Amino acid sequence: MSDERPAQEGPATFRDVFSQAEFRALFTANALSWIGDYIAKAAVTVLVYRETQSVALSAAAFAASYLPWLVGGPLLSALADRHRYRHVMVACDLVRMAMMALVAVPGIPPWAILALIFAATLANPPSQAARSALMPHILAGDRLVVGLSLSTSSGQAAQIVGYLVGAAIAAASPAAALLINAATFALSAALVRFGLRDRPPMMTAAHRSHLLHETAEGFRIVFGWPVLRAIAVLVFSAMVFSIVPEGLAAAWAAERSGDLDAGVAQAVIMAASPVGYIIGGLLIGRLVAPARRLTLIRPLAILAPAVLIPAVLDPPPLMVALLAAACGFAAGGLMPVANGLFVRALPDGYRARAFGVMASGTQIIQGAAVLATGALAERFAIPLVVGVWSAAGVVLMIVAVTTWPRAETVAAAIENAAAGAATGRDPHTPARTGTSATVGEPSRRHQAVT
Repeated sequence: MSDERPAQEGPATFRDVFSQAEFRALFTANALSWIGDYIAKAAVTVLVYRETQSVALSAAAFAASYLPWLVGGPLLSALADRHRYRHVMVACDLVRMAMMALVAVPGIPPWAILALIFAATLANPPSQAARSALMPHILAGDRLVVGLSLSTSSGQAAQIVGYLVGAAIAAASPAAALLINAATFALSAALVRFGLRDRPPMMTAAHRSHLLHETAEGFRIVFGWPVLRAIAVLVFSAMVFSIVPEGLAAAWAAERSGDLDAGVAQAVIMAASPVGYIIGGLLIGRLVAPARRLTLIRPLAILAPAVLIPAVLDPPPLMVALLAAACGFAAGGLMPVANGLFVRALPDGYRARAFGVMASGTQIIQGAAVLATGALAERFAIPLVVGVWSAAGVVLMIVAVTTWPRAETVAAAIENAAAGAATGRDPHTPARTGTSATVGEPSRRHQAVT
């Protein structure tokens, strides 16, 4: 970000963040849910394949967990603003617990498994939206940025642990893995219920309208306000290329594993980006001062796709993994800072809806990027596709960072959001800043965009 003035606040520490009892409860509950989810994804694919011997149905079982975000993420997320965040998270955990326990019932037909998985994952958007909207009420200032880094890094770690543990347990008993997932949701519900303070809904009954209208307001806020739109463009642009090594890992490893076993090569490539993300998020979030993190937004945004360009030289799998890890490192340093700005520029009331817009957008963009590069890889060599795609990503990120709003505009948006929360202003009444950009402020925010 350009023209940022040095912040007076020093970097928050992990101790500062974990000293908050509510954050500890929310962090633990979230980590349990994520680990359980990835265990279940590994187990369900095994279970469906054993029952049907169909690769297509096994893949469909895996993909079913993403469908709610694609077909109704913003709409489902909007529900969270209407109700108490704690109640939303507990209810969603209990629904997912019950659905996963039913999937574990012996002899259940494959169509019923797919239906139950889809029903369980319908609870993901409102649950994650409520969690995201609640975070600024628990952590403030730089603690929020560090807390976001910890949360997103734990999500990446949960993916690695969940897939490894899930695959190991599912090999012996898919039902046992699914029951473990149900248990993680039960523990998560208990932690949220007894570890978080109950808060009233951010949207009062007087401000409710049709759910579709409320959902549309989420899109209007994200893409209508200059600061939020700039952050959305940056995040979506990053998603276009950062997912590609992971998405093409299986074919890449099969064609160019070299001396490595193809399965090992695939695992190394797929795990590299999450590992890099964890390291980047924790190191930059903890060791770099808040003002310096803001100045790193632009170089990290360009660095993330740039480090993948050498893939065009067709390096061996271990080198591909290093390139993917470097991309993950840059993304891990960039995303929590961008998320933190997004959070602070959104007052209360629209947070869950904005989260739904951002989360659904990242899911769709990642899927489209993998589909596009996969189609290109049918005609051209994978290293060439990844290298050229990443070079195009550099151009895209240069455009994104050169259109980044001025520091005064960002500061005005954050001040307006804070003023709206402090004065209790009607969240549906826009406030205008003295800058050239209008940063209207209904009452909303988004958090974990990654």
